[in-house]
Amino acid sequence: MILNNPLLTESIGVYFLDMDTAVEEEVHPNEDGSFTIIINARISCERQMLAYQHALKHIMQDDFSKECADEIENAM
Repeated sequence: MILNNPLLTESIGVYFLDMDTAVEEEVHPNEDGSFTIIINARISCERQMLAYQHALKHIMQDDFSKECADEIENAM
């Protein structure tokens, strides 16, 4: 079975970091075309999973090529 889902690749690194609880996740596009997702280690497991899914939506919707972050967040 071949999986062609771009989200099931090694091009997304996921890390957990203690951050202010007002920040649930950050997504960073990397120069090589990969992405880094940083999940707040201080929030609950349930919120971590929701934050991860939120980050994946940004990647899937190619939000990093768009101009207005506020419009992107309001649309989600």
